[in-house]
Amino acid sequence: MRQVILDTETTGLEVQRGHRVIEIGCVELIQRRPTGRRFHTYLNPDRAIDEGARAVTGISDEFLLDKPRFPEIAAEFLAFIDEAEIIAHNAAFDVGFLDAELVRAGVDRPRLADRVQVLDTLALAREKFPGQRNSLDALCKRLGVDNSHRGMHGALLDANLLADVYLALTAGQGALGFESETAQSEARLANVALRILVRPRFFRANDDELGLHRARLGVIDKASRGACLWTLLDAAGAGDEVN
Repeated sequence: MRQVILDTETTGLEVQRGHRVIEIGCVELIQRRPTGRRFHTYLNPDRAIDEGARAVTGISDEFLLDKPRFPEIAAEFLAFIDEAEIIAHNAAFDVGFLDAELVRAGVDRPRLADRVQVLDTLALAREKFPGQRNSLDALCKRLGVDNSHRGMHGALLDANLLADVYLALTAGQGALGFESETAQSEARLANVALRILVRPRFFRANDDELGLHRARLGVIDKASRGACLWTLLDAAGAGDEVN
């Protein structure tokens, strides 16, 4: 499975008020392993950044003046996420802003949900840790992910941290029945081999049990007029022992 961990930074919190994306960061996982491939860009939003967003990201209006606008990178971005599962923390926020950018860019099928599957790690965390703080920083601390270098929010930095958080959150899924067919076959063969190597235990009947067995055979032999197979076999065996 191919997955893309995604994060964005924006000029403000409300897409409905015309706030824009100023940074996109993506890292690729294949079969739950980072491949080293990434997509990262800063964007010129053609509007001022709110003071709160500037304080959190450290990105200034001046820094973004020479950066590309979203329509210039839209095709490359869509090519990177194509046929992947998108993983984001509070995914509705990132997806809402990206959908708005895709609409402005005049892209065909601008809704990400029409192109890719989206998984929200915030929803996963709330299921696993109900009633607790589930911000990215809180999850890093709880799951042992080192975020000591996160002085400011950054889309690529946060995407890398989220990749580690996601893998920790979903660790152990193989034990729930998602092993490969090869692993399952190897386990079955090992189990068969173990049963072959273990010496079987034998339990011998005691005198009382043997007496009850002979009495039962006598009843069967009488009913079958001397044709009870077990009686005939016992007689044959006794003869062999005498010889």
